[in-house]
Amino acid sequence: MYPEERQQRIVDRARLTGRVEVASLAEELDVTTETIRRDLKVLERHGVLRRVHGGAIPVERLGFEPGLAARDAVLTAEKERIAKAALAELPAEGSVLLDSGTTTARLAEALPLDRELVVFTNGLPIAMSLAGRPNLTVLLVGGRVRGRTLAAVDSWALQALGDSYVDVAFLGTNGVSVERGLTTPDITGAAVKRAMVRAARRTVLLADHTKVGNDCLARFADLDDVDVLVTDSGIETDDAERLRAGGPRVVIA
Repeated sequence: MYPEERQQRIVDRARLTGRVEVASLAEELDVTTETIRRDLKVLERHGVLRRVHGGAIPVERLGFEPGLAARDAVLTAEKERIAKAALAELPAEGSVLLDSGTTTARLAEALPLDRELVVFTNGLPIAMSLAGRPNLTVLLVGGRVRGRTLAAVDSWALQALGDSYVDVAFLGTNGVSVERGLTTPDITGAAVKRAMVRAARRTVLLADHTKVGNDCLARFADLDDVDVLVTDSGIETDDAERLRAGGPRVVIA
């Protein structure tokens, strides 16, 4: 078994049971405990597990979010493909909303230079990357800035979104499932995402395959609130079919 396959097995087990133990993983996977500890270190660095005494816990079960830099370094090729595929959902003109996040940031970088758009965003890095583009009018949704995600949240952000209506909202998520819908670890972030869904004619969700089947603390939308889900080829066929049956058109990049 390749290290990547073994590490995926570890993540899957952690998300299923809520915790994994070094000794039991070593026995199950027929490797040394030192190998498992190295795997857990890699997975923690990638922001999907948090090591605890004797094992590890999936970050979404703790309501813990990895920092922006840690998330940005994970699944970079998949995020690039998702962003490029999402370009097909852009309006020819009008207004769009870009949620904060590492995949939506890649979409921001890929926005065409020949299209006049008004871009709303609560992501500071996204606003900064687009501010100098002459074909774009960038509106920063204000509010309290969360240090971990550099996203504006709380009442100012909710008020601005409540007074806005855009053609398409491009959202990120920490989890998406048929049973629980769209979820995220932070309650304030969930409130802003919920307002984004209400502020848009159409909602496009950008979610790599590792988000599928995850359930986090705070739900912000049902699956049928999503018009299009753009994910990557790592998604299981059965999962893609179940998501399609739940409402959205599923695009696999």
